[in-house]
Amino acid sequence: MLLVVDVGNTHTVAGLYALDSASGVDPAARWRWQTSRTATRDELAVTVSQLLALDGYDTSDVSRIAVSSVVPQLSAAWRSMGERLIDERSVLMVGPGLRTGLRIAVSEPHEVGADRIVNAIAAWERYARPCIVVDLGTATTYDVIAAGPTYVGGAIAPGIAVSVGALVDRAARLASVDLYLPERAIGRDTADSMRSGTMLGAVAQLEGMLRRLREELVAEHGAASVDDIPAIATGGFANQLHPHVAGLDEIDPDLTLRGLQLLALHR
Repeated sequence: MLLVVDVGNTHTVAGLYALDSASGVDPAARWRWQTSRTATRDELAVTVSQLLALDGYDTSDVSRIAVSSVVPQLSAAWRSMGERLIDERSVLMVGPGLRTGLRIAVSEPHEVGADRIVNAIAAWERYARPCIVVDLGTATTYDVIAAGPTYVGGAIAPGIAVSVGALVDRAARLASVDLYLPERAIGRDTADSMRSGTMLGAVAQLEGMLRRLREELVAEHGAASVDDIPAIATGGFANQLHPHVAGLDEIDPDLTLRGLQLLALHR
């Protein structure tokens, strides 16, 4: 089987696919845990072994591994873990120099995060036309894919939870609140005011950024029409925000895993 791993700044998500499974299918098993930046190869091996066992699998069932990591200090540990678990030829690490079939048309291609490349690959496979990916995680990222497929850039903003955390840290009289969309923009107390500014503010940001990105895709990158540019969301806040954001067409919490599956199975 194929084990795919998305190592994020806050959480790590992994999925297990049959080697002959079609693209777009749900993983046979899926796990999510908090990223530890100091984890060693052996600690990662124990984590993977225990998670596989939870769903009735064993490390001997895994014959290939594909990893995208935005945590540089963990990339080497994951590679070493994979080589120990299987062998060097069966480990795919997404990073600079890897041929993915996606043209990277930005000034510093090596700076584009592995997860953003993988998301773009999955989105292009899904739509086969210019599209936008929004990842609502530790950071809120927008990735723009033009014909080719060509990754033409995007935008990065502080993530929702990061923004609230920074606000609470810097404002002595504000305490952390549960985040959900309030019924009205005018808050009647401090907690609702923070929810309004954070969650409804995120909705307004998403709608405004999607509009601008679509317009630029048409004006500068040859997209036919703003009405023919789908946008898909992934990440921790995607389910909560998707119903409230005009112009956000779909959500897929496994988008990154699907991109890793595509890369691994087509190599």
